[in-house]
Amino acid sequence: MSDVILPNYTDPSQNYIARYPQPLDAIFLPKNVAVIGAKDTIGSVGRTIMLNLLSGAFPGTIYPVNPKRSQVLGHKCYPDPASIPAPIDLAVIVTPAHTVPGVVQECIDAKIKAAIIISAGFKELGEKGLELERQILEIANKGNLRIIGPNCLGVMNPVYGLNATFAKGMAKPGHIGFISQSGAMCTAVLDWSLQENVGFSAFVSVGSMADINWGDLINYLGSDPETNSILIYMETIGDTRAFLSAAREIALEKPIIVIKPGRSPEAAKAAASHTGSMTGSDEIFEAAMERVGVLRVNTIGELFDIASVLDRQPRPKGPRLAIITNAGGPAVLATDAAVEYGAEIAALHPETIDKLNAFLPPAWSHSNPVDILGDATPETYEKTLEVISDDPGNDGILVILAPQDITGPVETAECLRAYNKGKPILASWMGGSFVQKGREILYQSHIPIFPYPDSAAKSFAMMWNYTKSLQTLHELGSVQVKQNYEISPPPSGVEEIFSTLEKQERTLLTEFESKNLLKLYGIPVAETLKAHSPEEAVEQANKIGYPVVVKLHSETITHKTEVNGVQLNLHTPEDVVLAFKNIQTSVTQSFGAESFQGVTVQRMVKQGGYELILGSSVDPQFGPVLLFGSGGIFVEIYRDTVLGFPPLTMNLARKIIEKTKIYEALKGFRGKKAIDLHYLEELLVKFSLLIVQNRRIKECDINPMLASSNEIVALDARIVLHDWSRSEDSLPKLAIRPYPIDYLAEAHLKNGKEIILRPIHPYDEPLVIKFHHMLSEHSVRQRYFEFMKLSDRAAHERLIRICFNDFDREIAIIAQEKEPESPIMGMGRLSKVPGTVYADLKLLIADPFHGQGLGTLIVKQLIEIAKQEKIGTIKAKILSENHGMIKICKNQGFHVEEDGIYTTATLELG
Repeated sequence: MSDVILPNYTDPSQNYIARYPQPLDAIFLPKNVAVIGAKDTIGSVGRTIMLNLLSGAFPGTIYPVNPKRSQVLGHKCYPDPASIPAPIDLAVIVTPAHTVPGVVQECIDAKIKAAIIISAGFKELGEKGLELERQILEIANKGNLRIIGPNCLGVMNPVYGLNATFAKGMAKPGHIGFISQSGAMCTAVLDWSLQENVGFSAFVSVGSMADINWGDLINYLGSDPETNSILIYMETIGDTRAFLSAAREIALEKPIIVIKPGRSPEAAKAAASHTGSMTGSDEIFEAAMERVGVLRVNTIGELFDIASVLDRQPRPKGPRLAIITNAGGPAVLATDAAVEYGAEIAALHPETIDKLNAFLPPAWSHSNPVDILGDATPETYEKTLEVISDDPGNDGILVILAPQDITGPVETAECLRAYNKGKPILASWMGGSFVQKGREILYQSHIPIFPYPDSAAKSFAMMWNYTKSLQTLHELGSVQVKQNYEISPPPSGVEEIFSTLEKQERTLLTEFESKNLLKLYGIPVAETLKAHSPEEAVEQANKIGYPVVVKLHSETITHKTEVNGVQLNLHTPEDVVLAFKNIQTSVTQSFGAESFQGVTVQRMVKQGGYELILGSSVDPQFGPVLLFGSGGIFVEIYRDTVLGFPPLTMNLARKIIEKTKIYEALKGFRGKKAIDLHYLEELLVKFSLLIVQNRRIKECDINPMLASSNEIVALDARIVLHDWSRSEDSLPKLAIRPYPIDYLAEAHLKNGKEIILRPIHPYDEPLVIKFHHMLSEHSVRQRYFEFMKLSDRAAHERLIRICFNDFDREIAIIAQEKEPESPIMGMGRLSKVPGTVYADLKLLIADPFHGQGLGTLIVKQLIEIAKQEKIGTIKAKILSENHGMIKICKNQGFHVEEDGIYTTATLELG
């Protein structure tokens, strides 16, 4: 197995390379390949794969395996993998499905590291095929054999010269990693890429994804220096958390573009709650992609267009598009498309207009789009492009050429060839054979070329939206929460509520219980009192003050409106008595007397606010999903709701709120005062925490939540739990791993000072900046192996990776006193190496806290965390002069090896 460079996502400035074995190297960079089931029969898959492997620039050796042949295509054929005289990295299996489990065992016995199973006949055929797949995976797991497939086209690495597919032809080398669940899509993209001169760093057909999944491949391509962007055709997401974890990290550095069919509402299954009935699988998928910074496109055409732009041009730094054209109509179409999809038409700087006036005819448009008229020569295009590219008021340029008598499509294309201003440039050469040569010149010049100007403008807008999404994804919000709720345990009283329900084997909370649970998490609810008789209901109404609302109190009925169980605007004791009796009668007639446990009484909230809904339900693939938007009885009709994923930060909560239509009203509308939007954001964060800390919750609706300039209050609430027969471990997991509160620990320094060790949180960014102010040049050099300026260490772009931890990938621990705003004394980090059991250890202590045993406390805590995370090996790369860190590692059982200026410390955990 070859070693690979481990990219340091946490700290790009680090100047050493940590090296770990990378399992997928055996697939993408194999030294030797065995083709099991190789044939020389014309038309056979085994023959095509052999030809593809032999006809490329693959530097290794190909070994055909087939007990029925002595030779294949002139190469000696071996009866089984064990008889091959050289070590094999990769096996390509092309045998009938029923033989594959045995073949996989033979591969393991021969110490082959990875396999691509081309063979079909597995889970796509039903239960019998699924059982075969289970057998293969069980065998492979015991032998640490990684598998692509089964039922796939294969894998290409055009940069390396590997073509282990049965596709027709080899992709050109380039910088796009393409992964597809459809073999047919692979062949279509391959054919398109050869025509469009688009190259690939990897070309992968994943098939059934029995073993290697999206997350594995994104991790690998994310660390591949030849891959600049990743394109995915996805039909099913598979391991949701693995995909989101990998995409969330890699998308910060490399664009990930996904096309996924299945947008129709028929694909969604309705649930019992309002929230569940409104959460379709495609809406959830869309929200998930946005949460992790993945760009989703809707059509194959968009996928190709974006691929073309990504492969050839930088992303725009802003939304402003400048358009140069020799025809007004196409420019108007481009303008419409740009604005419709979220870009802006740049305003020309006055100095730019003066420069253009100097050489353009008087009838030019004098604005953007810059219409240089139908008789524009190539020289006119060239001068205009030079002026527009120097205008700081635009972030990208679209050049449109419509074929006219005087037009020079070839010469104009030549003029664009030398463009290199750091802004993206796109071109639309409209027409057919007359402009074809010009298009070819633009292809060769790495300028994306579109047949239609509106498609080009749309692509620019999509790239800007993607850039903007990444920029805002990790903001904290303008105002932080007063308390970081996630680092606190569940409120006292929560366990008591759930314990009572478990003893009664109830999964439906009453409204009274639901509101009590919300109150414990700081979500304001309308005061609600229980009553078991008409007289008690009047007594409670007198306490609250009229007018009041009387509602059904039941442990079994899901929706009160089904039995006329809500009586509003009651002004007198007589009204209350009548409401009690009406509800009791309705419930008894519809469900029986045993379903009536009395009523609740609450104040009638004054009208004038906005009815909102805040809820959660469980998606089969993504786990708990949040919903926010316009509420009330017409929630399903208006469908003004937005989905999100717990856990939320204030920034993520704000983004959810801003995407609703009612947001404009909440800001203040037609004389109505704005509601406290910051407080509403905080309530979404608190609700998110309720869902995160109580996975037993299956459905939760707060509907309506009334929001006005005076207050925000939950008027009604409904919570349903998962059945108590389900164990905690079997409950749906969150798609994004929440804050690991279990890793909080208390400790004492040598001077007796009590401190807390806890995982880092996004809200710690200001504290991390202050922490870096306390570091001496010596401390900085020992941590980063060279001096690193404070401005670089404290840059938000860098601190995103420090503070916004994906805890499935790495866990950073900070040490501070118990007060929330106390300074950070030290930081330690475990960075997991995806696809392995290795983790990299880093440690940094602020100078005022040296010599207090803090480093030892942090390292010991990280070792305990590593054990919980099932990490097998911890490594630390240390400057040999850093005697303090070396001593800490030795005292904790690390094996230490000095190698010149660096020392490597390794701890094997088993």
